[in-house]
Amino acid sequence: MEIKVSPSLLSCDYLHLANEVERAFTCGADMLHFDVMDGVFVNNISFGIPILQAVKKVSKLPLDVHLMICRPRDYIERFVQSGADIITFHLETGCNIEETIALIKNCGAKAGIAIKPHTPAKDVQKYIGLVDMILVMTVEPGFGGQAFMPQCLDKIRQLRSMADSMGVPPDIQVDGGINAETAKLTVDAGANVIVSGSYLFSADDMADKIAMIKALQG
Repeated sequence: MEIKVSPSLLSCDYLHLANEVERAFTCGADMLHFDVMDGVFVNNISFGIPILQAVKKVSKLPLDVHLMICRPRDYIERFVQSGADIITFHLETGCNIEETIALIKNCGAKAGIAIKPHTPAKDVQKYIGLVDMILVMTVEPGFGGQAFMPQCLDKIRQLRSMADSMGVPPDIQVDGGINAETAKLTVDAGANVIVSGSYLFSADDMADKIAMIKALQG
């Protein structure tokens, strides 16, 4: 299984955003993770559409947009028009899941579902065949720099087993507290898309860190 790396711009140097986007590309990243927070669904506020549009102008990588917002359906078309290549929204928003997935795909982007650490894998099961990616949060969403929650590993294993038994191949993405050690644990459990923020953007040699993660084999 090919391991892909998505550096999280939440941890980059905002004063030099264009340089950080280029740095991720030259260091071997496969996509860029773009966290959108509204201060309601999670207790923080981050990027919005104007910043996504700016990143799109300079990025050579697909933009992996993670919506941590209420009412994601209200914004999907605008996010796709502004440059999102993948849109992941949270199961816990209570929106109509099938309609939201269909809207993302009809707008021309790939669709993903995200779940918080305490949401069980079984809640996602009936949607596995509809999405391109499932994002397992390995910290509580809202802030970078949190410690990895090892209890999420069983959930990754369950989701990979469900997908394999159904004969469908969604990516399983992990986000939260990812470093060399925890990336290995998640890949062993069945994840293949690794989001990492401070571990990559604070590294003296980001290329080396990305290469180490991509060399992992589950």
